[in-house]
Amino acid sequence: MDIVNQIKNYKPYNEQEKQDKEGILRYLEKEKNYFSRNNKIGHMTASAWVVNKDRNKVVMIYHNIYNSWSWMGGHADGEENLFLVAKKEVEEESGLSNIRSILNDIFSLEILTVDGHIKNGEYISSHLHLNITYLFEADEEEILVVKPDENSGVEWFSLNESIEKSTEIWFKERIYTKLNEKLKEL
Repeated sequence: MDIVNQIKNYKPYNEQEKQDKEGILRYLEKEKNYFSRNNKIGHMTASAWVVNKDRNKVVMIYHNIYNSWSWMGGHADGEENLFLVAKKEVEEESGLSNIRSILNDIFSLEILTVDGHIKNGEYISSHLHLNITYLFEADEEEILVVKPDENSGVEWFSLNESIEKSTEIWFKERIYTKLNEKLKEL
């Protein structure tokens, strides 16, 4: 099933997801090149909430651009299977290679604002990430590896610490709290 139909079939968890689902679908109807970051206004991204077997810890990276502990994820860059994008980003950003999907569907969706910033010496204008989040499980004992061009730390945190460690208020209040609440309901 293509991503547009997956989003259409997704049941929003709260008002944020309801509003963002509508916004994403409206955007995808009007835009053509939404799987590429060449679309400077907004493009598709995929994120991963990676928990341990007991589902009481989450692995996070210290993101160099945002100077904050955060989930893992990245740009579609032409790949239309966002599940594969999320899985690849986890492997690249954490070194985890033995991850498995907990759900066969979207875990969360959100429209994320990205402030203008410098990456690899180039200015990137402010834009939107039309983000799909997937839920994965990993082994806490597997060795974690930093990806220096993107992060400067990779660690497991309790669900409460995953919220406390982030310095991005909106993510703390609206995203990571929501992901942990949804996880507890599984």
